[in-house]
Amino acid sequence: MRKVLFVDDDQEEFNFLTRGISKERGQFEMRYVASGEKALVRMMAEKYDVIISSTRTVGMDGATLLQSVCDQHPAMVRILLASQQEMERALRAVPVAHQFLLKPCDPTMARIAVERATNLSRILNNRMLASLVGTVKDLPVLPKTYFALRKKLEDPEVPLAELVEVVEKDVAISAKIFQLVNSAFFGLPLEVSSIKTAVSFLGIQMLQNLVLAAEVFSMINDTQSLPGFSFEELQAHSQLTARIAFRLPAAPHTRDIAVMAALVHDVGKLVLATRSPRHFARALAEATREQVPLFAAEKQLMGVSHAEVGAYLLGIWGLPSPVVEAVAHHHTPDSGPLEGVFDAVGIVHIANVLAHEALQRSDHKPEFPTQSVDPRFLERFGIAAQFHDWREMAGAMANQVPAVT
Repeated sequence: MRKVLFVDDDQEEFNFLTRGISKERGQFEMRYVASGEKALVRMMAEKYDVIISSTRTVGMDGATLLQSVCDQHPAMVRILLASQQEMERALRAVPVAHQFLLKPCDPTMARIAVERATNLSRILNNRMLASLVGTVKDLPVLPKTYFALRKKLEDPEVPLAELVEVVEKDVAISAKIFQLVNSAFFGLPLEVSSIKTAVSFLGIQMLQNLVLAAEVFSMINDTQSLPGFSFEELQAHSQLTARIAFRLPAAPHTRDIAVMAALVHDVGKLVLATRSPRHFARALAEATREQVPLFAAEKQLMGVSHAEVGAYLLGIWGLPSPVVEAVAHHHTPDSGPLEGVFDAVGIVHIANVLAHEALQRSDHKPEFPTQSVDPRFLERFGIAAQFHDWREMAGAMANQVPAVT
């Protein structure tokens, strides 16, 4: 049973919500308080899985409350409830809110938001993972990408294609945009799985507010460097993986999901490198010493790999389940939810391997081996004959990627 704490200055909102999801009795245990102070006291006495807070609560606003929850109870899923007229207040909570709901709250959307945010945590039952990801308030971006986007946004007539081109170069900005546009706050009838559509829907003003909002992004600097890891190489690899995924054969919807997942499939590395650099450095050293792929060293030392870390973050952010699954299983496609089906999980797995291979230029070779594709995996889906052509295609794409200096 998922335990949910609802905080709002109007109990009628809570009554409406509980009546609407009464058919889910047995799956949800709902509790109500009117003030942020009472919510913090209640959480000290009782454990909750999720907090849904309105922007307006007695004593403190929702953003301030969720900040306190992030600090004191990082494993809790944090959802903000706001009206269309409270957009400015809602943006203040972007660093600490995992998802956003539109007020008045639709019970079905609330149920879906809670289920999305908690399903993966039940599968990946790892306390360290929940606490680690729960502390994430910002994601690191490359300064040159961040300032290039800010400069573009100074022009109100900037072409959409130019914004998309800049956004796609950065994993953190892409992930944050996907988080916002797929939230129930915007009430879109379909899940948004392309940067072009996401940027188009958000618009220049909202994108500008996001980029300028305090604490949403942090700048990567030289002091954050770790032996065997490069933020710039991760960005180049992620972009190439997405481009390869786009070229692999798939139905349009599956391709969109795969490209979206490919673009953010290594977001877990950003989390580990900035939130747990000591553990991540140990994994990098272990991978080099034992000559095993990084994800295997991470599993051995921490019990989870960057794939699970990234999937956990994207899951509580409410990104589409197929995207979360593709990120979670991009190293272990046989353990995906649709074993035997060549879906987004398989596409991201192959695109990731091909991108790593293609970027292993003579002037830069990783200190530890990267994963290869199991021939049996290719045979199972009847794609072994095409794999050589895909490798050639990936190599040609990599030649167009500027060398990292």
